[in-house]
Amino acid sequence: MRGFKTIKKQPTQPQSQSQPQYEVADVLNKLGSKLEDLGLNSWQLRTLSALKKCRTSALGGHIDACDECGNVSISYNSCRNRHCPKCQSKNREQWIENRETELLPVPYFHVVFTLPEVLNKTALHEPKMLYDFLFESAWETLQTFGENRGLKMGMIAVLHTWGQNLSLHPHLHCIVPGGGVDESGAWKNLRSDGKFLFPVKALSKVFRAKFCEKLKDKNLKEYTKIRQNLWEKSWVVYAKKPFGSPKSVVEYLGRYTHKIAISNQRIRKIDAETVTFSYKDYRQKGIKKQMVLSHEEFIRRFAMHILPKRFVKIRHYGFLSSTWKRIKLKNLQQNLGIQPKEKALPKAFQPKCTCCKVGNLVTIATFDLRGPPSWFLEMSRNLQTPKI
Repeated sequence: MRGFKTIKKQPTQPQSQSQPQYEVADVLNKLGSKLEDLGLNSWQLRTLSALKKCRTSALGGHIDACDECGNVSISYNSCRNRHCPKCQSKNREQWIENRETELLPVPYFHVVFTLPEVLNKTALHEPKMLYDFLFESAWETLQTFGENRGLKMGMIAVLHTWGQNLSLHPHLHCIVPGGGVDESGAWKNLRSDGKFLFPVKALSKVFRAKFCEKLKDKNLKEYTKIRQNLWEKSWVVYAKKPFGSPKSVVEYLGRYTHKIAISNQRIRKIDAETVTFSYKDYRQKGIKKQMVLSHEEFIRRFAMHILPKRFVKIRHYGFLSSTWKRIKLKNLQQNLGIQPKEKALPKAFQPKCTCCKVGNLVTIATFDLRGPPSWFLEMSRNLQTPKI
């Protein structure tokens, strides 16, 4: 590393086009103490508090120096909460890299299992129970169809609880290989052309039956009240066409694995009373629209999608489960003619200097919520601000 040349005050940069102008945290700041009046539980309030403090002095920070140009700058710490719009990109990239080592040269399908609206009230009051049933019923449904062919299936499922307008809309995005392993551990495609998984109407009926049975066993009183509504309409299971290649599966998964209810980029305006955000209306072929909500209603809707504490939202099943992969996946890959890849060690995060765009930032000091150390403040006061 080269010696530090000087300590500068970083000039104010024009806001990047990719940098959102508004954030969920801005709405929380506008609400202030009114947040306590929304009737949220303690876990939701704790999560929202973390989002509000993310990358602010409240969480402390660190002083970084560029190993190329010597520029010294301050960065505030992230909250690292999985519901935070600013803290997911690094986790997503690492997860995708790990999945790339597990790909097979077989057809993959995107299957979506959706719960009917009549269950939304149960989702609000008993989210863990309902979402566990959703995972279990989806997997048992696929497993049943696979067993009828004498095959052990595999599935990666990601829970989403929202619609584009922040309404409650629980559904699973599942990546399902178009085949399975037989009793001897050999791979078999469901169809020779790889263009079909299972009939979606049959999947829907089995999925509904399995879910309703679980709800009936666990909460007979609730099931009895909504039984007619649960059975009078078909449930939605949708299977998209197979992906173009196994690699495209990973790229597609990246859109879903670490998404949250709304990104900061979708927030268009925040004023003294309301929030305006963009959304796609899929009932009108995905046309883009804007919605205006009060601060209170916006945060109330956002909080509906804060998952229960320690709830696992990405789950792996069958021959894609951690136990099976740890022992047998490499043999299956070799039998299918591909060389297994070792998982790469987690990369140390090395941010680039925003001043010279070349050097790496090296942390030379950390500080807590009391602020930067006195020696840094003293040096900063003695420096002239560079001309822009």
